[in-house]
Amino acid sequence: MSVPQYKRAAAIALAAGLGFSIAACSTKGSDDSGKDAAGKTVITVDCQPDGSQKDLLANWNADVAEFEKQNPDVTIKSVSVGQQCNNPPDFTARLTGGTMTDVFYGYMTDLQQVLDSGQAMDITQYATKDNIPTWDSIDPALKEVFTDNGKIYAIPTKNYSMGLLYNKTLFTKAGLDIANPPKTWPEVRAAAKKISALGGGIAGYSEYSAGNTGGWHFTAELYSQGGQILTADNKKADFNNAQGKQVLQNLKDMRYGDNSMGSRQLLQWADLLTNAAAGKVGMFVGAPDATTAIVQQFQGKYDEWAMAPMPGQDGAAKGTLGGGEGYFFRKDLTPEQVKAGLKWIAFEKLTPGKGQFDYARAKPQNQPVGLPQPLLFANGSDAQKQELDARKANQNVPSENFALFEATPVPIKGEPANAQAIYAVLDSAMSGVLTNPNASVDELLKTAETKTNQLLASNG
Repeated sequence: MSVPQYKRAAAIALAAGLGFSIAACSTKGSDDSGKDAAGKTVITVDCQPDGSQKDLLANWNADVAEFEKQNPDVTIKSVSVGQQCNNPPDFTARLTGGTMTDVFYGYMTDLQQVLDSGQAMDITQYATKDNIPTWDSIDPALKEVFTDNGKIYAIPTKNYSMGLLYNKTLFTKAGLDIANPPKTWPEVRAAAKKISALGGGIAGYSEYSAGNTGGWHFTAELYSQGGQILTADNKKADFNNAQGKQVLQNLKDMRYGDNSMGSRQLLQWADLLTNAAAGKVGMFVGAPDATTAIVQQFQGKYDEWAMAPMPGQDGAAKGTLGGGEGYFFRKDLTPEQVKAGLKWIAFEKLTPGKGQFDYARAKPQNQPVGLPQPLLFANGSDAQKQELDARKANQNVPSENFALFEATPVPIKGEPANAQAIYAVLDSAMSGVLTNPNASVDELLKTAETKTNQLLASNG
C-alpha cells in the first residue's frame, strides 16, 4: 500500500462524482476498435486528482493537453476515483465487476487479485524504451513486483519505505530531543508517554486498525522485529510467534498500560492523518509522503514533521516495509491503446521534469519538493541523476526533516503475497488489542493465523 496508499470513499459516492458512469470506464467493447469518430485512439485513465485538489487537477489537465498536442492521434479521458486513487474495497468491487478504466492505478499488493480477476493484459512486448524512454533506468526490483511468470502486467510509478514520523513541536513541548528520536520500540513507548502527558487529547503514538491499514502496519512492525508474514513458500502464515506477539504487546502496553494512544481507535488512513494535522499525534509509522497528505489534504505544516528510521526492538530495526504503486492495462485493449497508455504513463510519471517530476512547477504551488521518494530510478542511471538534480534545485521541504531517515537506511522487505486479503485478516488482531484491555495476544494471533491459512489454501 502506498501512502501509500487505503481510503474511505464509498463506491456510490465515487460513481456519482465521475463525469460518466463507472460502468462505462472502458473505451473498448468486444467489437470496438478503441478509436473515436475522428480515428483517434482513445484511452480512459484513472487517478485524476479530484476537485478539491485544485493545483494538482490543473496540472493534470495541463499535462493531458500537452500530451495530446504532442500525440495528436491520441485522446485521454480522465477519471477521478477519489483523492487516494485506490480504496481497497472499491478497487476490488470495480475489478470484480469489470468496470476498471483502460489504464488503471493499483498498489504493488494488487497484482495477485488483478491476475485472479482475469482483467489484466500482459504488456511484456510493449514495455520497452520505445514506448517508455526511461524504461531501462527504472529499478529492476520494482519491475519485478509487477511481473508474474516472466510476464509484465503493470508499470511501476512510485515506491516508498516506512519509518517513524514524529511531530517536532510536540517533542519539544514534552521535553524530548528532536535530533534524537526513538530508535527502539521501548523508546517509542517512553516518548509516547511523555507526549500524551501534555493532555488536550494528544496521542503520544497513533496506530491504524481498520480498512486493511492495521494489517499493513502490523506487517511493517513485524519486519522491524525480524519477522515475516508468510513462510518462504507463501503457503502458511508465519507471524504467530515471538516477533508477532511482540508487535501486539508493544501496542497493548502503550494503549492500556500507559494510556498513551488515545481512546479513539479503529482508525483508518484519513482518521490518523486528520488527527496528526491537528497537532493531536506525537508519532506514527508511515512513508515520507504521509507528510504531504498531512499538509495538502488535512491542512497541517511541513515544518512540524520529521522522520526517523523504523524502530527496532532492542536496537536497529531488522527490516522495514517497502511498497508502491503502478498502472495496469485492461485485457483486450488494442495495441494502439496499450502504446498510447504507456506513452501517457511515461510522460506523466516516468520522465524527469514532467508530470510528477515537474519540480519547477510544483515549487511555486507549494507542492512538496525534496521528499526522499519516489525512488523509481536505479542508482547511477541518467534518469536518477536528472531527477535528483532537479529535486535539489527546487527543494522546498526542509531536508533536515528527513536527514536521519535517509542517513540510516533499514533493509527493505516487500509486501507479502495476497497482501490486501491478509491485511484485512490482521486488522482484527490490531483492532482487538487496541479496543479490548482483556484481549489475549496469543488468541488474536492464533485466530489470524487460522484465517490466513484458510485464505491461502482457498487460493491454491
